[in-house]
Amino acid sequence: MFARSCSRLVASKTAVPLTSYLARTARPYSSASSTYEHILTETPRPGVGLITLNRPKALNALSSPLFKELNDALSKYDEDKDIGAIIITGSEKAFAAGADIKEMAPLTFAQAYNNNFIAPWSHLANAIRTPVIAAVSGYALGGGCELALMCDILYCSTNANFGQPEIKLGTIPGAGGSQRLTRAVGKSKAMELILTGDMFSGKQAGEWGVAAKVVDGGKEQLLEEALKTAEKIAGYSRVAVVAGKEVVNKSQELALREGVEYERRMFHGLFGSQDQKIGMTAFAEKKKPEWSNE
Repeated sequence: MFARSCSRLVASKTAVPLTSYLARTARPYSSASSTYEHILTETPRPGVGLITLNRPKALNALSSPLFKELNDALSKYDEDKDIGAIIITGSEKAFAAGADIKEMAPLTFAQAYNNNFIAPWSHLANAIRTPVIAAVSGYALGGGCELALMCDILYCSTNANFGQPEIKLGTIPGAGGSQRLTRAVGKSKAMELILTGDMFSGKQAGEWGVAAKVVDGGKEQLLEEALKTAEKIAGYSRVAVVAGKEVVNKSQELALREGVEYERRMFHGLFGSQDQKIGMTAFAEKKKPEWSNE
């Protein structure tokens, strides 16, 4: 929620749309999907859906119209049987520099509360079963940091800058930042970051466990690493991948004993899938499994 201040900080630079990179590499599998105003969608690798936030003049500031499109694209990819992993990214300069303050500033409590303002932002975390990878370059502040934290896997470049600076605007995180950041870095560090509004670097994100991988390079190198992982995930059984995502997410909600029991039940349940038989038979016969995704 700090896009306006961040915009002033980096206004002298020019955002480079990710589609220019995709066009240059000319991957044979790349194809355009639905047309949106605030995002771009592509399928750059087999089984991989790519969503690029595309409000370069606003440093990809997050707004209700953008999230409506994002949620629509996520749902379509999630329902597509040919898509096994999704990537969300932004520009070289900003993943998303925050929420659109112009949209938020005039709201009253009654308007925000009665309309359940920004609740749809949690669609990614609450409804999407396909694994989602955040590829973060540049600024990921406020809502941008929260969006990245909602993703299942977070990759970032060394030039990434994260933060929850809402305290500087007289408010607090509203899309899960206080909860997910605390789970990632611990109470004391999260408290410091949220109460000071300080940023932390991509390097620190890797050291603190916020990011699974920190890429030393530009946006192209970052995206390539995310694509490799997404394509690898998409190459496995959809049934097993969805189950794996589910049990890891449950670990954040359940006590250890209950979590282990939940995992065991899911493990037992997979013995009713065709892919469990396909996978184990292929292993025994030293063959590559051909998944049915059933």
